[in-house]
Amino acid sequence: MSQGQHSTRSRLGSRILIGLLSLVTCAGLTFGLSPGAFAVSTTQLQWDLAGMAYLSFSGIDGVAGPATTAATKAFQTDACLAADGIDGPQTDAALSAKVKQVQAAAGTTQDGAFGPGTKSAVKAWQSAHGLTADGAAGPATMSAMGITRSSCSTPSGVKGMDVSSHQTNVDWAAAWSNGGRFAIVKATEGITYKSPEYAQQYNGSASVGMVRGAYHFALPGRSSGSVQADFFVNNGGGWTRDGKTLPPSLDIEYNPYSADGNSCYNLSQSAMVSWIHAFSNQVKARTGRDPIIYTTTDWWTTCTGNSSAFGVNPLWIARYSSSPGTLPAGWSAQTIWQNADAGVLPGDQNIFNGNQTALVALANG
Repeated sequence: MSQGQHSTRSRLGSRILIGLLSLVTCAGLTFGLSPGAFAVSTTQLQWDLAGMAYLSFSGIDGVAGPATTAATKAFQTDACLAADGIDGPQTDAALSAKVKQVQAAAGTTQDGAFGPGTKSAVKAWQSAHGLTADGAAGPATMSAMGITRSSCSTPSGVKGMDVSSHQTNVDWAAAWSNGGRFAIVKATEGITYKSPEYAQQYNGSASVGMVRGAYHFALPGRSSGSVQADFFVNNGGGWTRDGKTLPPSLDIEYNPYSADGNSCYNLSQSAMVSWIHAFSNQVKARTGRDPIIYTTTDWWTTCTGNSSAFGVNPLWIARYSSSPGTLPAGWSAQTIWQNADAGVLPGDQNIFNGNQTALVALANG
C-alpha cells in the first residue's frame, strides 16, 4: 500500500503489458496457436502471444488496436485480468527477463520502444493470426487468437477493500451495493501522520453495515515499534468487541522513502523481527488483540529472513494474481488476501478467507 496506496502507472500501455503477460499463469487458459515466426518453444509461444497481443491492443506506436476503454476492459475480462488492467502477480522487475524475450522476438528495443522494422513485424504477426493489417479489432477475439477461457472464477470469500486519504470521501453505500462487506482504513503512518480522511472512512463504512478496522503504515527506521504502536492506538487503532471492529493492522512492506534507506529501512533481519515484535506486543497490551500483519512474501523473506515467529498474528497477504501463492513462514493460510489494487470497490481489493460469520468472529476475537 505504501503511503496508503500504490501509485498508478503513468502509461496505460505498461499496465496492459504486465496484465497481458500475467494471463499465461491464469488457471484454465490454453494456447492453441501453432508456433509462428516469433515462437521458439511451446512456453515461449505463450509469452510471444501475450507480448504480441499487447502490441496489437495498444496504440503505443500508432498500430491502433482496439485500445478504447470498453474494448480493453472486455479483452481483460476474457483474459481473467482485473477489470481495469491492473497487473497480475509479477512486478516490473520480475517480468523483465520475459519482457525482453518477447521484445527481442518481436524486434523491439528492451525498454519497450519500437525498434527498426517492428511495425512491419507486428503487421506480419497480425496477418498470420487473423488480425486485420492495421491491428484493428477485426476477428481478434479470444477464440480467434486460439485462447479458451475455461475456468477463471472469482475467489471465494467475503469481498472487502482498504482505503486511505487517496480515496477521499468514499461512497460507502455504493461500495456496499457492489458487494463490499469489510473495510480497512488507514489511520496513521510513522509517529507524525494521521489520515485526514480517517473519520469519514472508518465511520462511514460502519454506518452502512460493514465490518471495519484501521491500519498503520510502519516506518521502522524512524522510531521503535512500541512508540509507533502507541501512536497508532491513540489515533484510531483501538479495538472494541462490538462485532464490527477488526483487530488493528500493521502494514509493513517496501520502504517508499529514499531518505529512509533501502527496502528494509536499513534494518537487519533480526532488527526488523525485533521491531515487529515490539509493535505487536504493544498493540496486544493496549487492545487485547494481536494485530493483523499486512505484507508480501518477497518483502517478508528479504527483510525478516522469512521469520516464522508471528503465526499467532492474522496474515493479510498482498499478491495480485489468481491465488495468494506461497505464504511467508509461520502461516499456513492467509486471513485476508489483497488481490488487486483497483476494481469494483474503492481502493485495494481484498478477499477475507471465510464467510461472513467467520469475519464477525474475527472482529469479536
